Amino acid sequence: QVQLVESGGGSVQPGGSLRLTCAASGFSVSSHNMGWYRQIPGKQREPVASMSSDGETILYANSVKGRFTISRDNGQNLLHLQMNSLNPEDTAVYYCCVRIRSLYWGQGTQVSVSS
Repeated sequence: QVQLVESGGGSVQPGGSLRLTCAASGFSVSSHNMGWYRQIPGKQREPVASMSSDGETILYANSVKGRFTISRDNGQNLLHLQMNSLNPEDTAVYYCCVRIRSLYWGQGTQVSVSS
């Protein structure tokens, strides 16, 4: 059974950092393309970062390039999103996802950036 559980969200001031973690079960993170998305209430969910199964292809949304880093821990079966230099426009619920025949999502973790 595929399951994704995000953690690490919280409230930070502008310029701060957070590290999100997605704990995967029911599959191996090194065997599938995975990604992070975010959603602001009333808006569509948007892609933030993705990593191919072989780890060779990493993509970022233009709005987070140079500030966010996606990575994974194959041994612990985790996907991470390191977020630096956060600004209020990064406030959203962040989701990790994987496509294994179907698209699976976690429950999301809230990130709030404000002074």
